[in-house]
Amino acid sequence: MKNTSMAATTLFTSESVAPGHPDKVADYISDSLLDATLALDPEARVAAETLVTENLVVLAGEIRARAVPDFVAVARQAIVDLGIDEPGFNPQTVEIQCHVHEQSAEIAQGVDATTDKAEGAGDQGIMFGYACNETPVLMPAPIYYAHRLLEACAARRLAGLSWLRPDAKAQVTLEYQGHQPVRVHTLLLSHQHTRDATQADVLRLLQAVAAEVFPTGWVGGHTRLLANPTGSFILGGPAADTGLTGRKIIVDSYGGAARHGGGAFSGKDPTKVDRSAAYAARYLAKNIVAAGLAERCEIQLGYAIGVAEPLAIYLETFGTLQKGLTATQLERALRASMPLTPQGIRTHLGLNRPIYRPTAHFGHFGRTPGPAGEFSWEKTDLVPALLRGL
Repeated sequence: MKNTSMAATTLFTSESVAPGHPDKVADYISDSLLDATLALDPEARVAAETLVTENLVVLAGEIRARAVPDFVAVARQAIVDLGIDEPGFNPQTVEIQCHVHEQSAEIAQGVDATTDKAEGAGDQGIMFGYACNETPVLMPAPIYYAHRLLEACAARRLAGLSWLRPDAKAQVTLEYQGHQPVRVHTLLLSHQHTRDATQADVLRLLQAVAAEVFPTGWVGGHTRLLANPTGSFILGGPAADTGLTGRKIIVDSYGGAARHGGGAFSGKDPTKVDRSAAYAARYLAKNIVAAGLAERCEIQLGYAIGVAEPLAIYLETFGTLQKGLTATQLERALRASMPLTPQGIRTHLGLNRPIYRPTAHFGHFGRTPGPAGEFSWEKTDLVPALLRGL
């Protein structure tokens, strides 16, 4: 996708996973614990980790809050909400162990604001944000359409397509001419199903959702369709495979089309820059592209634990920067448009709210901002400030 020859024909592939995938079950439980805590204490410090496997959920992590919910009850309700009800993993019989403990005082003293210093970052790390003009939501097309395929499948399941079960994976390979996607090369759908369904049923499902999701003419005789290549997918979810929080960070972000700093998002309160700064970097990159200042933009932010301001900002526009502008000018406009301290990011984007459960499914980026503040980092309301700063 980053080939400099505009005439080049290339292929790029991204994958998505459904809400019933074991790793996504773990992410959803972790973000459920976070939201339940923030609902009681918006200033809570939470780092929730979840392991799910056959007949077992293990909750771990660190917390500091004025009030703490019943984590076991929250986790059990999350499984109910996901609709997972397998003999080897269901909300009635699954064992849930809670090993969440108090946050380290040494971390707290570095993060908390005092009369002498601003609130510091909750950890060191590097975070990336990316945007491009390949799709209306300014996301790379392969991951965007992989998410849309599984959303369409989930909508059918929730609408009553009874043979579909919650676990699934999709993979999309697109053909590019230069930097723009032009057609679908290969589609792969592996979807859990009931015992009476067949591979042909899954293939017909893939054909139907592909016709619904992709632009006219992208799918045709040139497209290879693969549906449940192993033949069947009856046992799924944590009953079949172990899941862990934070193991799908590429699915959560840009599908491999842009760099990732390595830190997971789910279960972390917004003082953790792994999450909040990644959201801020996406917000900045998206607004740059939305403003027409570049066709593609990647931003890196670097932080040190206990230090408020980012150590460095790196900006790359891949040769698409608007004529007459320099990267230095654009970086200066970024810094002037919003604060990039952890507290500044939280305030600007309104992150101290229980808004995180929806992020556990179908990606953290390229989503529609919600009425309760969900996906605030997807807004393009920073465009005027960026343009004023140039």
